[in-house]
Amino acid sequence: MLNSRMKIILRELMAVQSPITGKFLANINQVTSRTTRDDVKNLDALLADHGASIDAIMGQGYQLHITDEAQFRDYLQTLSITNDANVPKTPEERIAYVIKRLLLYDAYIKLDDLADEIYVSKSTIQNDLIEVKKVLSAYDIVVESRPNYGLKVNGNEFKMRYCMAEYVFDRRGKIGERWDGDASQFNLIDKEILDTIYAIIISQIKAHQITLSDIAINNLLIHMAIAYKRIKSGYHVTLYQAEIKEIIEQKEYQVAKEIVSEVEEKLQVDFPQEETAYIAIHLLGTKMLSQTTSGGKVVEQVMDQEILNIVTNALEQIEAELNLGIKEDKELIIALSLHLKPAVNRYKYGMNIRNPLIEDIKKNYPLAFEAGIIAGLAIEKQTKTIIDENEIGYLTLHIGAAMERRKLISDAKRCLIVCASGLGTAKLIYYKLRSQFGSSLDIIGTTEYYKLHQYNLNEIDFIVSSIPIEENLPVPVIEVNAILGNQDIEKIEKVVIDNKQHVFTYFQEARTFLQKEFATKEEALAFMHSKLLEKGYVDPDFLPAIYEREKVAPTSFGNLIAIPHPITPHSNETFLSICTLKKPISWNDKPVQFICVLSVKKNSQEDLQPMYELLGNIIDSPSIVQNLIKAGTYEEFMKMLVEA
Repeated sequence: MLNSRMKIILRELMAVQSPITGKFLANINQVTSRTTRDDVKNLDALLADHGASIDAIMGQGYQLHITDEAQFRDYLQTLSITNDANVPKTPEERIAYVIKRLLLYDAYIKLDDLADEIYVSKSTIQNDLIEVKKVLSAYDIVVESRPNYGLKVNGNEFKMRYCMAEYVFDRRGKIGERWDGDASQFNLIDKEILDTIYAIIISQIKAHQITLSDIAINNLLIHMAIAYKRIKSGYHVTLYQAEIKEIIEQKEYQVAKEIVSEVEEKLQVDFPQEETAYIAIHLLGTKMLSQTTSGGKVVEQVMDQEILNIVTNALEQIEAELNLGIKEDKELIIALSLHLKPAVNRYKYGMNIRNPLIEDIKKNYPLAFEAGIIAGLAIEKQTKTIIDENEIGYLTLHIGAAMERRKLISDAKRCLIVCASGLGTAKLIYYKLRSQFGSSLDIIGTTEYYKLHQYNLNEIDFIVSSIPIEENLPVPVIEVNAILGNQDIEKIEKVVIDNKQHVFTYFQEARTFLQKEFATKEEALAFMHSKLLEKGYVDPDFLPAIYEREKVAPTSFGNLIAIPHPITPHSNETFLSICTLKKPISWNDKPVQFICVLSVKKNSQEDLQPMYELLGNIIDSPSIVQNLIKAGTYEEFMKMLVEA
């Protein structure tokens, strides 16, 4: 009978082609090497009757050897290769699980086996496979189906690794800790090896005076760990010689060579030239800026006319549609140019990039996110690439910082910002604080966590940090979310600037519909569109334009709110129209009870900042939303709004 440790050992042996050391298996099960030897011996005896054995290879470890594929498959059907506590329960969890299994298993997997592993029917797995294939196709990975054998994935090794980075590693760990992967199911690599690679990356970027955000460092760590794992398993990336030649000419390639050289020496692995180029692409695909030795301004290395034209065009599109007044912001132009240069490299080499802040960005900066979508569409058109929601989130950080900068009152007091997410997020926090606290606060700088020691903390009053800081520091640390919400502002200072707006300008009775009952978002939007069309506020194409915008990214931002709007202006005046519901409806898997249709007039020259700030205040406050939903009359609604 298999015990839980033996199941884990079998799972690990099934997931790789190369031998696995006894130490690695002992670490996973948190037992001694002797216990592991006994477990392997007992497992081998059990497998002898089921078409497989475990070979002990001198100096390398243990390897699964399948002698009878069909017999072994039959045996697997009788086993649960998952721990009950980790059985995926939702469709999303099942899809992620199936993707992991396909990516990490070299042989064919039968649908029946997959169904048995996670206690669902074969038809359920077949339905899940539709989404699995869609996800994998984004990486040009094909799911092959072979009668009597099952399923197997095939694709470019380069793309396979990027897909693994998203679906095999669990990236939900705290910044400042290493992401060790999903230890319960698909642990890929020994923590010692991860720590070794991390130390090498840190020492090299310091030696070359390179600034990388903490998230960028963790991304590089994960991808190097995957490269190490895949090389050990006998896989290598392939690049066209022309691409290698182009990469070798970049200075990032020299840095990659030194990183790789140290990894080879310490981990006894050989990285071929293609693998070194692969690491260089990661450096090209992150925000990599050299700093002057005096620690002064960042050298603007990556500005060029092509990028500048792309940025200028994107900002003109934002201005035409939202009139935010940020088109001439020089700091925004530089920030977007610095961001887009490496981003273009990411698009060129088909690299995915994860944005762990995306949900917070959409919720706390919906207007900046709208501007990010407009910028993304403009950039797509010019670069002929696809810009996904994660990338739009990063554009949003810079645009949001410019919007906060526009509200700036004055400068001055003493605090330091520590942020894991790089320049975009740090600047966003910086300008949010300055706009909120004005002359009462002087932010002396922003830094990544690993560079905190470079500052003289005796010269500041407190630290504002978006990550937990466990060590004892000589000044107080105020921990905030990377995307500042109301509670974060209150933590920093009790007195918050109160900008009451002329709410009656935006909320008018003819466009306010309260306590309605609809079953779906389609019903609600159709109702609102018919009322607005009837009163002459919009044209007949207004509703299709709203759905066109919804396709790009849903406008349900959490907190029971959705702010649907057309992707381009479709009205002759700027207005808001409200519809509250007696019961929430599902809006792309988020409950919504407060619908605010937003329309900006064609060729608007108005200062819309007060309206946007008012909307932001509503989105930020669950209590305001709850009170507005309860209002039964327009008078009650406005009273709640004015008193909020």
